[in-house]
Amino acid sequence: MAFLQEKLPCFCVLILCMAVLVSSHNRYYTIPSVPRLTDAFPRVPISNGFSKAFGGSNIQVINGSMATLALDKSSGSGLVSVNKYHYGFFSAAIKLPAGLTSGVVVAFYMSNADVFPHNHDEIDIELLGHDKRNDWVIQTNVYANGSVNTGREEKFYLWFDPTQQHHQYSIIWNNHHLVFLVDNIPVREFQHSGSFFPSKPMSVYATIWDASQWATHGGKYPVNYKYAPFRVSFAEMEMSGCISNPTGTVTSCSKNTPSSLDPIEGPEFVKLSNQQSSALGWARSKLMFYSYCKDTSRFKVMPPECK
Repeated sequence: MAFLQEKLPCFCVLILCMAVLVSSHNRYYTIPSVPRLTDAFPRVPISNGFSKAFGGSNIQVINGSMATLALDKSSGSGLVSVNKYHYGFFSAAIKLPAGLTSGVVVAFYMSNADVFPHNHDEIDIELLGHDKRNDWVIQTNVYANGSVNTGREEKFYLWFDPTQQHHQYSIIWNNHHLVFLVDNIPVREFQHSGSFFPSKPMSVYATIWDASQWATHGGKYPVNYKYAPFRVSFAEMEMSGCISNPTGTVTSCSKNTPSSLDPIEGPEFVKLSNQQSSALGWARSKLMFYSYCKDTSRFKVMPPECK
């Protein structure tokens, strides 16, 4: 962690010094220590960085920095970033709806499906609602130049109750790899090792919507609107990256990187540190319960990155 001490002396408390014993889904975990990358980048006011994508009446922006999105019988709701990005660090603090939320999906993701409907890119953090027996889970997914049939899903349990307070969900996207993080702990790394890698500029979305057809046990438990409206809170938005210039090329875009860390090509983001790699191993061994790489019914021939 020498690079953090050198480049960010004011963030000397970035390291979580004590492992915390927590429980989720009737399991107990000692959480690994990791650097707090979310402390290294500026927060973007929602009122400046986002506009309403859909469900306008179900969106409330509070003091410009927090937004409440609702799902009811009439509509879900969503925000979309004002800018499109080529690579960067993207993060949101999210507090999920409590109660019975089967079929509900809260998503913090990047996509260009509006511009490339037949060969879009997408980087997804999707939080899937729970039935009476199971907790919220997180699904990560990647699309590159393809349709929904080309997704690379992985699912994880969370080690906390995401309805009690805000937790941070983050994405690192650069030319080297994709990293998905929860409370700064890497849960998944997707290497740039071939043609299947997001490459076109994308918008950032924050949404809540009805995914009854597939979200909870393959659609077994649809949304029960008896418990509506379902409200999710988004705060502490961070979008530090390379802003796309629609009239130029990727090399002409501007870098919105006010800190000394470069989330695009900087050495701190080329690969995970030893501490982050250890935390990644912990998350995948303790919390992951589905990976497309082990789904032989879906992939008769495993995608090349699985090998």
